[in-house]
Amino acid sequence: MGLTLCCLLKDGGPKKHYKSQSAFGPFSVAPPIRLAVLLDTPPVAPGNPRSQWSHTYLSPNLKVCPSGGRVSRARVEQSSDAVRGAVGTATGLHIWEVMWEEQQRGSHAVLGVSTHKCTLQSSGYTVLIGGDSGSWGWELSTNQLWHDGRAGRRYPGGGARVLSVPDRVLLVVDADAGTLGYVVDDCYLGVAFQDLPKGAELFPAVSCVWGGAQICIRYLCGMTRDAPALEALSRLCVRGVLGGAGPRGLMLSVPSALQRLLLDTH
Repeated sequence: MGLTLCCLLKDGGPKKHYKSQSAFGPFSVAPPIRLAVLLDTPPVAPGNPRSQWSHTYLSPNLKVCPSGGRVSRARVEQSSDAVRGAVGTATGLHIWEVMWEEQQRGSHAVLGVSTHKCTLQSSGYTVLIGGDSGSWGWELSTNQLWHDGRAGRRYPGGGARVLSVPDRVLLVVDADAGTLGYVVDDCYLGVAFQDLPKGAELFPAVSCVWGGAQICIRYLCGMTRDAPALEALSRLCVRGVLGGAGPRGLMLSVPSALQRLLLDTH
C-alpha cells in the first residue's frame, strides 16, 4: 500500500473522470494533493459559523435570513450591492459552496473574496467584488476575472468563448499560498488569482444587481498547511483506483474497518 500510495502521489494523485457533457471538462486540471483530499472529504456539520453571510457587512439593499445561509436582494434599480461572509480566513485551505441560480444573476454577477476594505454598495450597475484593491472576483456572466477595478482574462482558458456557469460553484481559497480558484461541475479550473495578501483575513463575497436574487453559502471543509493525514491520503488513492463506483458499487469483500475508511462511516 505504501508503494502504491507514493506512486499515486508522485503522479499528482488519482485522476477523476469528469462528465463529458460539461463544458468545463476540457478546462479541468488536476488539483494539488491537499485540495484533492479536501474535495474527497465529507462536508462539515450544518451550522458552522463560516456557512453564513455577514449581518453587518452588506449593502442596505441586501437582507440575510436568520440562519445566515441565504442573502436576498431587494427589487431596487440603479444599484450594485455586495455582501461578504460572516467569518473569513487568514490561514489554511478552505472550500465554500455558493448556490446562485443562473436566472437570478443578470449582468455584474460576481463571486470571489474580499478583505475588510471592500466596497459594499454603489450607484448604477458595476462590479463591486473585484472593483477595488481589496477584492478579487469572477464575473459569472462574462467569465472575466476582476481586481482593482480592471477586467482581466476570461476564466477558465482565457479564450473568447463564454461558458454558462451553473447554479453551484465551489470557491477554493488557499490563504497560505495566496491563491483563489473555482470548481464547477466537479472540475477544478485551476488558480484564477494569485498573490492575494498573505496574513490578511479573506472573506467569501458576492456582488449583484438582480432584483430578488437569492444567494446561498455553505462552508464545506478546510485544513491547515500541515501535510494531510495518511488515512485521508490512503482513502483518496484507493477511491481513485476503484473509480467512481466505489466499494459499494463494486461490492468488495473487504473487512468492515476498511469499508468504514473508504465510505467515511463510523
